[in-house]
Parts: sequence; structure tokens; C-alpha cells
Amino acid sequence: MTDTVPARASAGAVRPTSRRRLWAGGLVILAALGFLLFKGLGNATVYFKTADEAVRDRTSLGTHRFRIEGTVVPGTKKETPDGVSFLIVSNNVSVPVTHHGGPPELFRDDIPVVLEGHWAGARYDSDRIMVKHTATYRARNPDRVKDYPANK
Repeated sequence: MTDTVPARASAGAVRPTSRRRLWAGGLVILAALGFLLFKGLGNATVYFKTADEAVRDRTSLGTHRFRIEGTVVPGTKKETPDGVSFLIVSNNVSVPVTHHGGPPELFRDDIPVVLEGHWAGARYDSDRIMVKHTATYRARNPDRVKDYPANK
């Protein structure tokens, strides 16, 4: 009786199950890259509006996320259980803001800010505050930005 040795697949041949795994792995990687690209571009396309533009366009903005810019109205800042509420103004149009989370250290009355969030009815619901420091602002308020490198 002779022993038979099973024939080996040629070096270039790929079994159907291996080919399926290869395609599945490629699709998973492609999907992950697509998701990361979508999220990255989504963050880069957050709209920027001044307070008066945001009020004018409130209906078309709906509850979509966007950035709003204005100046904090003096005397309107109030602490809330999960953050702070205040008014911002731009071109004589004021917007009530509810911010969730702690405001930045330089957040004060009469300072220009950019907020990120969305409309929640007539209020702007924010989860990010960015304090603006233009050259004009620094010149008018050197005490507020005394640690800024340009003022040293």
C-alpha cells in the first residue's frame, strides 16, 4: 500500500474563506477611515455667526451645531448648577446663553467670546467658550490679559 500525500495548494492560490476574511478586514478598515474622515470634516464645518446673524437665521439653523460670536453683557452673568448663564450682544442684538461646564479663566463681563453649541428655543445652549483677544481688546484691557506674551 502506498501512502498518498495530499497535494499542496500552489503558492499563489488563496482559499475562498481567506479571501472573504481579507475583504471583510478591508471593509472594516475602510469604514473606520470613512468614519474618522466624516467626524473630522464635521467638526471643521461648524458654522460661525455673529449674534445678530444667528438671531436672523434662527429658523434655518434649527438645532444644528454652530458657533456664535458676541460680547458678554455686563451684569448678566449668573452661576447655574452645571455652568453659567449670561447674555451676549452683537450689533445691538442680544442673545441669552446657557453654558454647560465651567467658563474659561479669562471669561468676564464686556469681553468678546465665541461659543459653540446650538439653539434651544430662544436660548443658545453652549458647551464651549472661547475668549477672543484681538489687539484692540488687549490695548483697551491690559489688566485682563497681563499674562499674555505680547504684554510682557
